[in-house]
Amino acid sequence: MTTQPIGDRSSKEFFINFYEICLNLTGLIFCSIILIVIFLACKNSTCYNFNMNTIPFYKMSGAGNDFIIIDNRAFIVDNHQDLSEFSRRLCHRRLSIGADGLFLIENSDKADFRWQFFNADGSRADMCGNGARCVARFAYLNKIAESSMSFETGAGIIFAEISGDTVKIKMTDPGKIEINQMIEIQSKAVSFSSVNTGVPHLVVKVDDIETADVVRLGREIRYHNAFAPAGINVNFINQKNNVIFNRTYERGVEDETLACGTGAVAAAIITAYLEKQSSPIQVIPTSRQPLLVHFKEKDGRFYDLFLEGNARILCKGQLCQDAWNWNIR
Repeated sequence: MTTQPIGDRSSKEFFINFYEICLNLTGLIFCSIILIVIFLACKNSTCYNFNMNTIPFYKMSGAGNDFIIIDNRAFIVDNHQDLSEFSRRLCHRRLSIGADGLFLIENSDKADFRWQFFNADGSRADMCGNGARCVARFAYLNKIAESSMSFETGAGIIFAEISGDTVKIKMTDPGKIEINQMIEIQSKAVSFSSVNTGVPHLVVKVDDIETADVVRLGREIRYHNAFAPAGINVNFINQKNNVIFNRTYERGVEDETLACGTGAVAAAIITAYLEKQSSPIQVIPTSRQPLLVHFKEKDGRFYDLFLEGNARILCKGQLCQDAWNWNIR
C-alpha cells in the first residue's frame, strides 16, 4: 500500500479551505450588493421611513360599513394637521384606500381608549354603531383592551364585548322618539318618525324597499331646511315577518351605505314603538349582513340598547404618503 506524502495532503487541505473561504467571501459580497440595491431603492420610495412616511392601518367592515382604523396613541398622525382633510383624502375611493370613515384610536383617562371619528367627507361625528364594533375588535386584537371594554366617543362612553368576529356594543340611551311627522318634498308630503341614537335619524316606511329612491329622496330630506344646518340621516324601511329591511342615506358619506348601525337601532326602536314589537329585532341592511338590536322598554322609553353583528378585518398594512398627499384641482 502506498501512502500520500505529508506535504501533498497539507497542500490539498489548504486549497480546499482557501476555496471555501473564497466562496463565503463571494457570497458575502454578493449579499452586500443586494442589500445596498434594496436600500437605495427603498430610500427613493415614499414608504422608506416607517416613522415619518408610513402609517400602520387596518381596513375593517362592520356589516358592510367599511372603515380605516389607525392606532394613534403614539401620535403617529399629527393632531396639528388638518385631520378633516386627511380623512377626506384617505376615504376617497379609487384615489386612496377608500372608506365610509376614519377612526384614530387615542389614550383616555376615562376608559380603555377614546376615538376621533371622521366621516368620508371629513366631517366629525359623535357616534357610529358599526364603526364602534369594528374599533372594539381592533382594540382587542391589538391588545389595547380586553374582550370586555369601554371607550370614549362624542356620544358618551360605549361598552363592548368581543366573541370571535361578532361584537356587541351597548349604545347610549336614545333621545325622544318623534312619530308621525310630515315634511314636504317635491310637492308631496312624506310621513316619518325620528330619533337620535347617538346621531339624528329619520325613518320612512316604504312599500317596496328594493325600488325606494334612497339617494335622491334621502339627499333631499337630509338637506331640507327643517334639519338645517346639521342635517339628518335618512332610513327607508320595510318590515316582513318581524324582520326589518333598512336602506340608509348617510350624512357625511352623502350616499347610500351598505349598512348603518345607528340607523339600524333607530329603525328597530321606532318599529318597536309603533308595532309593539319585542326585543331582539333583526335588521337587514343593504349588505344583507344581519344586525341584531336588543333593548328594554318601559312606558315608551327605550334603554339598555345593544347592537350586535360582525366586524371583519379586510386587510392591514401601511399607508404611504401617496395615500393622502395627492393634488386636488
